[in-house]
Amino acid sequence: MKIHANDGISQSGVDALSDFGFTITTTNVAQEQLINYINENDISGILVRSATTVRKELIDACPDLKLIGRGGVGMDNIDVAYAREKGLHVINTPAASSSSVAELVFAHLFGAVRFLYDSNRNMPLEGDTKFKALKKSYSGGTELRGKTLGIIGFGRIGQATAKIALGLGMDVAAYDPFMGEATVTVDFFNRQSIDINIKTCSFEEVLVQSDFVTLHVPAQDKPTMGAAEIAKMKKGAGLINAARGGVVDEQALVNALESKHLSFAAIDTFVNEPTPAIKLLMHPSISLTPHIGAATNEAQDRIGTELAEQIKNLLG
Repeated sequence: MKIHANDGISQSGVDALSDFGFTITTTNVAQEQLINYINENDISGILVRSATTVRKELIDACPDLKLIGRGGVGMDNIDVAYAREKGLHVINTPAASSSSVAELVFAHLFGAVRFLYDSNRNMPLEGDTKFKALKKSYSGGTELRGKTLGIIGFGRIGQATAKIALGLGMDVAAYDPFMGEATVTVDFFNRQSIDINIKTCSFEEVLVQSDFVTLHVPAQDKPTMGAAEIAKMKKGAGLINAARGGVVDEQALVNALESKHLSFAAIDTFVNEPTPAIKLLMHPSISLTPHIGAATNEAQDRIGTELAEQIKNLLG
């Protein structure tokens, strides 16, 4: 039985699938050629990440396809309900990348409160001629300890983000429409741990009381953070989106940065991927990454082996 990973898969995933008796291919096939490739090569399962889409047209045109797998959490690039109606298995790996995304949030957050996103742009250009001016410009940083991190969406990734915040001595304010409370386990190097119970609060409470807000919600029909929501945030707060493009109104975000209502933003996911708006890419108060939340070696290993295990159980 053949499995095709169109957006790639870790070597550990390839090895696991091979050990389970599957033939695995990893050639990246252009979206418009994918239907022919699947049919001509008798592909039983297709694995994607965020680049490839699996829509109704492909599902209808590939009658021998039995399984669609998403290496990661969100499945907005797959017509999930339709695929399941047609009898296909649709799987993902919701837990495998949680720590990687949470760590990226804090990579942005540490960089933002010390202006690293801007300093790293300007030091190569002016560090030898305007060193003292740059030093003065970047000398108003803040510490994270004692600040409040607002988390919108308190599932696996939201809770993984909370673990880091709690370990740093931050307060956590969380909102989730489907969860009233959660117990977060903070692990330490010596195998000790502490359980901390966090009760969620209202969306507005999170916005009003947080120094920084990070979003961990699935794709939405309209922005979770629009102009009205951003206006409720503390003056000088920061906003981080490592969830999905479109959950933040990008024009409203730029307006809030221009008016100094927000001090910074960090964006890993964009409305127009893979061609983000220039106004975001060039803005001096935005820390930028190209949708790499789950792109660590460890997460990809977990994703690969977890997909392989699910495929074995469903098709083996």
